[in-house]
Amino acid sequence: MNTRPESITIFDTSLRDGEQSPGCSMSASQKLRFAHALADLGVDVIEAGFPASSSADLDAVRAIARSVPRATIAALARCHAGDIEACARALDGARNPRIHVFISTSPLHREHKLGLDKAAVLERAVQGVELARRHADDVEFSAEDALRTEPDFLAEVCSAALAAGARTLNIPDTVGYTTPAEIRALFEYLRAHVHGAEHAVFSAHCHDDLGLAVANSLAAIEGGARQVECTINGIGERAGNAALEELVMALKVRRHYFNAQTRIDTRRLVPTSRLLSRITGMSVQRNKAIVGQNAFAHESGIHQHGMLRHRGTYEIMHPEDVGWAQSQIVLGRHSGRAALADRLQSMGFGVDEAQLNAVFAAFKTLAEKKREVFDADLEALLLDADARTPSGYRLLRLHVSTGVADDSLPTASVQLLAADGERISEAAVGDGPVHALFAALSRATGMVLDIEHYHVSSVTTGDDAQGQASVTARVAGREFTGSGTSPDILDASALAWLDIANRALRASLPIPTPAAKRAAITA
Repeated sequence: MNTRPESITIFDTSLRDGEQSPGCSMSASQKLRFAHALADLGVDVIEAGFPASSSADLDAVRAIARSVPRATIAALARCHAGDIEACARALDGARNPRIHVFISTSPLHREHKLGLDKAAVLERAVQGVELARRHADDVEFSAEDALRTEPDFLAEVCSAALAAGARTLNIPDTVGYTTPAEIRALFEYLRAHVHGAEHAVFSAHCHDDLGLAVANSLAAIEGGARQVECTINGIGERAGNAALEELVMALKVRRHYFNAQTRIDTRRLVPTSRLLSRITGMSVQRNKAIVGQNAFAHESGIHQHGMLRHRGTYEIMHPEDVGWAQSQIVLGRHSGRAALADRLQSMGFGVDEAQLNAVFAAFKTLAEKKREVFDADLEALLLDADARTPSGYRLLRLHVSTGVADDSLPTASVQLLAADGERISEAAVGDGPVHALFAALSRATGMVLDIEHYHVSSVTTGDDAQGQASVTARVAGREFTGSGTSPDILDASALAWLDIANRALRASLPIPTPAAKRAAITA
């Protein structure tokens, strides 16, 4: 009996499938920054994007391919010549390029999406793999909606793709329909019926529509999958993908059961999760496994008593193993740059000189307002740097009056710095201070945000804690999510509003021109 743990390849698609989540769009620089974080985490394959979808995505994949050498960089393509050629251009210069081609195989997709019979699907799959192999030695083939495909036809398509030159055969549960027992049985069937299966790496790509993505991925591993496709925080289409952090820790904590291992540096899971939250503006729910704020919190008296006696009574892993810090008290106003840099490094954040300068300035300002600076404060300062120096509008100052004392309406005035260097000052009244603030920002930018959700929370504890504001809004019919952090909750709210405005600008949505601002507001 072989007791050596099987090596599981971690394929992260946060930058492709994950970015397709409503409100999760990233700029090219943000995608590059996150790709470096994934490489530092130890991800084996980074799916950087879908180059044929836009020139911006092609450029982002190209930048990642040329500057992130420690991982295989994959790009997605339909089994179309134009898509595959776009992948080849984007991956030019990559040390380890992979072209990932796909075509739908299920009866439902064949009839209603493609309008093709089995023979035509099979032919296109082979042509797609063969063309991709002309540009890259490493080709992955995916049978979209595989779990609702006839098993015998799925085996036939996979056999043909493997014979055409594919190395990896991905079996996606595209709509999150399957169950653990079903997917394990399917992988066992394919390994027995795909010709040349012993030369292929079988891969699982599970969606979370029924909340089973991680369970199904683990069952696929039991059935013989040696690659799992997942995302940080489980982001992705609809209900999302299998969460990387949950998969990796399940394999680590239950290593004797699964007899499998990964290359992931689990101590970087929490910092990577937090980075993605700040980039996308999508916060992680408090009770999220592994990376949620409550994942290692114990409030029940019975639990606390057990923890004091032995940590193993109520913890199956150590918080330090996934990147949580034990100590909350960190630094104060008398601390210097060296101490700050050392603490950030111990928290798992590697920063360059420019980032350290920006964070240190913000840290000194915060330390004058707070008695103590906690790890969560430092994390917020570091990951909030992009929001405070965005590629778009930047908040210079604001003033808000509640209007309570003199029975007048709440008013707000703001001053912004536009991307072209223009300083813009505007003021507005509203039904409340936040309403007035958002109205002033709308006047200053000429943008109308249809606010759907507004939420504020505390980053740390105490009456001097930093506040985090999260805003979800629609701009020109598209949904965006923004967030901002500051000791002043109104300042945080303004940063969150501007985060959305700048995301909309980067998305090249139809935005009113400065000349049309007053007309748009008064209309």
